[in-house]
Amino acid sequence: MVALAGCGAADTGSSGGSDQVTITVPSWVGARANVEVAKVIMEQELDVKVKAQTMDEPLAWDALNNGKADALMEDWDGQPEKQKLYLDQKKTVVPGGDLGVVGHIGWFVPKYYADAHPEVKTYKGLNKLAKDFKTSESGDKGEFLGAAPSYTSYDEALIKNHKLNFKVKETGNEAAQLKEIQQKYKNKEPFITYWWEPQWLNNDIDLVEVKLPEFKEGCNEPAAKTECAYANTPLKKFLNKDFADENSDAAKFIKNFKWTTEQQNEVAKMIAKDKMSGEAAAKKWVKDNKDVWEAWLPKK
Repeated sequence: MVALAGCGAADTGSSGGSDQVTITVPSWVGARANVEVAKVIMEQELDVKVKAQTMDEPLAWDALNNGKADALMEDWDGQPEKQKLYLDQKKTVVPGGDLGVVGHIGWFVPKYYADAHPEVKTYKGLNKLAKDFKTSESGDKGEFLGAAPSYTSYDEALIKNHKLNFKVKETGNEAAQLKEIQQKYKNKEPFITYWWEPQWLNNDIDLVEVKLPEFKEGCNEPAAKTECAYANTPLKKFLNKDFADENSDAAKFIKNFKWTTEQQNEVAKMIAKDKMSGEAAAKKWVKDNKDVWEAWLPKK
């Protein structure tokens, strides 16, 4: 869920072999859940030391290219220019297979509001209801809770191009956005927000998606002209080519790592809601799900 950053291409060179691996961690808790679980299993079962390095997706692609990172375990297809450069042209990054989770971004409102105002279920009904979403910060417009600045977002363009009487409020990061949504939901206040799946909070609150014009390939290019919905995105893994070519147990394991939305949300919830450390949450899940992760281990 991430936007563009400066391109720092460099010569490829894997940062880790079979005994040490660097995995990038994007800024949302679901992506962290992938890495925490992989780290526990790789260190316990494969005797591989894992360095989890937090960075937004644009920088992660640069790190894969220049060998400062070995793997990105959750890519939302938000870096088409970097993909073209590193995958197709320089060939310094290679696909690592599907994560098993389908990402979906959209506009959502709480069900209690949609039940009372069914016209909110389509973008065409939003202007009629904009006054319900006004806040002290949004002036005479309705407030739209936006995503973290680093996430891929077409909300400003969608609001402008559909002439919607709304103003985007940047929430800063995932934790701040979740806190604001939880507070508004608790108070039964109206709100409309950029939202996504997988997301552990969806197990605790009931949201309804606002229908946007159907996504069609290329409809968000250029981004400023976007009038369509977000695409459904099968989330993928990518590897530094040198690391992948080593075909080590670590590389094989990361390629084999594949789980469900529900499984990712389970670990993410333990970290974000239950306030467990990433390591503790991962160890609990690993202990309870041996039948799942054993299939990820390289065949002897």
